[in-house]
Amino acid sequence: MANVIVYLKCDRNVEVQSEDVFLSDLGELRCQDNVTAAKLKSLKVHHFAQDGSQRCVISTLEMVAQMEGVCPDISVQIVGEPDVLVERVSVDRYKGPMQWWKAALVCLVSFFGTAFTIMAYHNDVGINDFFVEMYRMLMNKEPQGLNTLEVSYSIGLAAGIILFFNHVGGRRITKDPTPIEVAMRNYEEDVDKALIAAAGREGKTEQGSSGKE
Repeated sequence: MANVIVYLKCDRNVEVQSEDVFLSDLGELRCQDNVTAAKLKSLKVHHFAQDGSQRCVISTLEMVAQMEGVCPDISVQIVGEPDVLVERVSVDRYKGPMQWWKAALVCLVSFFGTAFTIMAYHNDVGINDFFVEMYRMLMNKEPQGLNTLEVSYSIGLAAGIILFFNHVGGRRITKDPTPIEVAMRNYEEDVDKALIAAAGREGKTEQGSSGKE
């Protein structure tokens, strides 16, 4: 019987809710033989113990070994990540008051922290003195209280922040990702690479742990 070609594309970071991790949870698998594809997708590659670590790194080479053990007449082509970081998470569908308190706390810290940063920056560069001097040059008189320059600058600052972060409330202005989303994706990639590299150095990459009992 000729070898059946199987294409395996795994993600770098995967979150699961079940204790058992199957091959279908780690990425995509393509095969012309539907029976072989179904058998491989249901292959259990790891089992999280209740009292053990809820994070592990699984090597695709070890997954290939397990796949060949189940279906010897296959030829696996890896087109995705060489290692997969798998983390078991607990998701509560019904968010209690604690979740809302955490969200409110994050919003307050972000709001007042940003406001303090902007005010500290303006105080450091002496923006008030600049506005006063600019008003004298343009109007040839001393400013009295709030002036047009300060109002225009405040409106422009708010508009610039909205355009920069690409959001107005819950709506996105353009389809491009926001700077925060780009920074978070880069941060996640760096964390994943660091965890995978640390697991490889410490020899904690899963070596065919299928969780069979």
